Amino acid sequence: MASVVGLFVASAIGQPMQTCTSVRVFAGRGLEGDRYERGEGSYSKLPRAAARHVSLIACEAIEAANRELVQRGLIPFEANETRRNIVVDGMDVYGLLGKEFRIGAVRLRGSEPTRPCHLPSAVTGKMGFAEAYRDRGGVRAEVLSDGIISIGDLIQTD
Repeated sequence: MASVVGLFVASAIGQPMQTCTSVRVFAGRGLEGDRYERGEGSYSKLPRAAARHVSLIACEAIEAANRELVQRGLIPFEANETRRNIVVDGMDVYGLLGKEFRIGAVRLRGSEPTRPCHLPSAVTGKMGFAEAYRDRGGVRAEVLSDGIISIGDLIQTD
């Protein structure tokens, strides 16, 4: 069964992602203290068709992208450097698109794939993020209920 293996928030655009063992989640907003929950994320002011409260990526995708980077002679990215909020193990996060799911007791809905951009490379000084993470950069989700998400929580689809 899939579970949460990483939780990260950044208080502002370009700030390093801080590691959390658990985090409070607000319906319609996101993870407490995160730039998107506060309406200060890179995409917060842009018109959007889909909710962008949190982002998820599979640790398997991070590993595959990092193998590609190493093969190209580039430095791999740590999980927090991907700029994603929730890292999961044991599932293809793209299967969550358009579906409601739960992480622990928190209800979410997969809203859209992420498009890897230049920001992780700019923040870390490491090259190649957008290319290596293309088609494996994760998904965004809408938060449907308040609660707490913690490391080890299971991801369940209905």
